Amino acid sequence: MSEINKSPAFWRSFPIFEEFDKDTIASLALLAAHRKWLAGTVIFQRGDEGNYMIAVVSGRIKLSLITPQGRELLLRHIEGGALFGEMAVLDDQPRSADATAITATEGYVISKKAFMEFITHRPAAAEAIMRYLCTLLRDTTERLETIALYDLNARVARFFLATLRQIHGNELPEIANLRLTLSQSDIAGILGASRPKVNRAILALEESHAIKRHEGVIECHVDRLQRIAEPDEE
Repeated sequence: MSEINKSPAFWRSFPIFEEFDKDTIASLALLAAHRKWLAGTVIFQRGDEGNYMIAVVSGRIKLSLITPQGRELLLRHIEGGALFGEMAVLDDQPRSADATAITATEGYVISKKAFMEFITHRPAAAEAIMRYLCTLLRDTTERLETIALYDLNARVARFFLATLRQIHGNELPEIANLRLTLSQSDIAGILGASRPKVNRAILALEESHAIKRHEGVIECHVDRLQRIAEPDEE
């Protein structure tokens, strides 16, 4: 077992495990098997049995769907420090998307059988996971609200703000620099829009002086982004 796998901080960095006590974390770490995937590896496909979850240490994985017209719809990117595949493990349903390693990736795999036995004998851990699932449901509702209720300029502004909060927490500085690893096509897939429309929305944010782009860095003026993200609050 590697030093990373032994670290309680590593496992508690995942929201689903953050309430686990020291002994529970130590037992969880014993279930994990180290794995590596080369760039381009299809880790699983939609419809596959959801028989494990993955805690990513490094690399980048995309979750996507292929539409009936053959178009790939990007759902999100998974990078180091993220956990995925847990939903299929918990609800006993097939995989809901394809997972493909974009770069060389490594992480830890926890099998469904071992994990279900693990929480069956630990009621406190099961309760913590239920709270985590409720949080996921609220997040999903907020994402749907963003797509349904806001115009694209507001949706892109909210996307930038949400990304900044992942870095800085809820207390954002007045001006924050953001270096995105996502392309405009990736952002379009996340927001349910076309790449040209996302490009126009980003240009509109620049014209409003909410953002400024320079050599791959986006300088974000938080107050201006928030006014665009929540137009009805003015």
